[in-house]
Amino acid sequence: MIKKWFRFLGRIIILFVLASILSVIVFRFLPIPITPLVIQRIIEQGIENNRNIRFKKSWVPISKISQYMQLAVVCSEDQKFLKHFGFDIDAIKKASIHNKKNKRTHGASTISQQTAKNVFLLPTRSYIRKGLEVYFTFLIECLWSKERILEVYLNVIEFGDGIYGVQAASTIFFHKDAGKLSTGEAALLAAVLPNPLKYKVDQPGKYLLKRKNWIIRQMSHWGYHLDLESAEIENTSEEEPAEE
Repeated sequence: MIKKWFRFLGRIIILFVLASILSVIVFRFLPIPITPLVIQRIIEQGIENNRNIRFKKSWVPISKISQYMQLAVVCSEDQKFLKHFGFDIDAIKKASIHNKKNKRTHGASTISQQTAKNVFLLPTRSYIRKGLEVYFTFLIECLWSKERILEVYLNVIEFGDGIYGVQAASTIFFHKDAGKLSTGEAALLAAVLPNPLKYKVDQPGKYLLKRKNWIIRQMSHWGYHLDLESAEIENTSEEEPAEE
């Protein structure tokens, strides 16, 4: 009986691994139609009384996304994106030390990790989900290019209530396509990413404006251009503004 259960479990694991690898390969080439986070948000909106469901999302290739926007999210979210293999060990260590000393915790997720969990996983908190996040991050780093990871990230990330992807955010907040975003507009969009439901692009407060200006300064050190074929650009030592 125990042997049968182990064989059954082994088959389930093999099927999961094969299915996950296949899905990562498929999404290397095809747009992501919907993510688990979007499904959860739609359900949450539907549960709330007297509220219409809001869902704004448009897929655009990375060639039609402003270089400023590409650089802004790297400067704000993951300055070692071009160098690491999915995980920023130094950031993890720093976050661990900070979180032991402070009630307000800091995350250390890279763009690759955020992409993996947004595309393939439910937005829950558990050790199992964290383990799966590591697994899917490893897969996309192996099977996708950095350009593809950034392209998917910018097309699925949440920018506000019911707003997903940089094209939708750009048209809603700035009435233009994502390819025409300016430095300041790109930096402001990137500034809300740590908490897009709390911070509003169209109602930027003091902290958000500080973070926007910090991102612009980071971009200036990079020359306002993100070379996805190179990993030679260094981040600066200037501290990110503390969250209010």
